Amino acid sequence: MDIPARWTFLTGHARVLLAIARDPALRLRDIAATCWITERTAQTIVADLEQAGYLRRERMGRRNRYTLVSDRPLRHPAESHLHVRALLALLGRP
Repeated sequence: MDIPARWTFLTGHARVLLAIARDPALRLRDIAATCWITERTAQTIVADLEQAGYLRRERMGRRNRYTLVSDRPLRHPAESHLHVRALLALLGRP
């Protein structure tokens, strides 16, 4: 019996972070498609991650290239002793 998903293990922020880790040159529309979110939501999440210091955005011509800051601690107090690199390693992206 299939039960409709009401919750997931990963937030949109984690999915966007993982998508950028896989390809730092992704366009916002590609991030959105990969993460199954709207382009506007992707833009908001990228801005959140950049403002919090989890990624840096560099303009290269008409495109952006992202750099993850993998030594930043995770935000929730229960995981604040772990860094982004641990999350990426757990999800298969060292």
